[in-house]
Amino acid sequence: MLSVIIPSYNEGENIKIAAKVISEILENNSIEFEIVFTDDGSSDNTWETIEQAANTDNRIKGVKFSRNFGKEGAIFAGLAKAQGSCALVIDCDLQHPPELIPRMYDLWKQGYEVVDARKSGRGKEGIIYKTFAKTFYKLMKSSSGLNLDGASDFKLLDRKVVDALNAMPERLTFFRALSAWVGFKTAQVPFEVQPRVGGKTKWSFKKLFKFAISSVTGFTAFPMQLMTATGIIFFLFAVVMGIHTLVRFLGGHSAEGFTTVILLLLLIGSFIMLGLGIIGYYLSKIYEEIKFRPRYIIEKEIDKNED
Repeated sequence: MLSVIIPSYNEGENIKIAAKVISEILENNSIEFEIVFTDDGSSDNTWETIEQAANTDNRIKGVKFSRNFGKEGAIFAGLAKAQGSCALVIDCDLQHPPELIPRMYDLWKQGYEVVDARKSGRGKEGIIYKTFAKTFYKLMKSSSGLNLDGASDFKLLDRKVVDALNAMPERLTFFRALSAWVGFKTAQVPFEVQPRVGGKTKWSFKKLFKFAISSVTGFTAFPMQLMTATGIIFFLFAVVMGIHTLVRFLGGHSAEGFTTVILLLLLIGSFIMLGLGIIGYYLSKIYEEIKFRPRYIIEKEIDKNED
């Protein structure tokens, strides 16, 4: 059985459409399935719509969070709820084309344990967003060795991969990177990002920036290594300046450049404060981890098969 996991945040107008389209595609391809909607603390009628869909089809299940915990929590809640031999994560707005699901399922039956759908194009995203995404993925590749260029949450995972992800104890997760980090036999399927079926994106540039910072610091120590490299560069610069000053002093010339000294102090002080900020951010992440609070809190569940 295939478990289809659909994280949902304020997607009330898309729930029924997504359930209908995905169900029809899977039925037409004779694929046994269940659909798990995870309501990430929505403020609209998302949960009520999930309940209505579940009342008409017992293959539809729902999980409702007590508040908004973020998409990562919604994905992992779906993975924990999934009962299938494989699980597929797809967006509720159908920007991930559901027509690819049968092809991804066939690749799984051929022995691939991770079927990774990758963006061959980014749709109508703005130039700033595209540049930011490209920079982020290059940074992740150079710092962690994982090639996430064009990566998305649109993936099909074998049960052993799902179990491996569910067994990971960390609270701060990055699904795209973790699903690549665990390894296993992987196939890639290209896709074009589709227009949203309805509603507006819930991702502002501010949220995306915070998510990117959290993902980088949660998966690599590159920012701290960068500060170490900067410290080495400044040390070499200091050695050169020290030798230059000593040579001038021994030659009978007084040291000049008071303005330069002030500027150097300001620059070095800025880098020190930046370095302390990066260390502080990592400490805050460690603090969040050692509190060992749950990734999410479930308020309600609906599963007609358990009644």
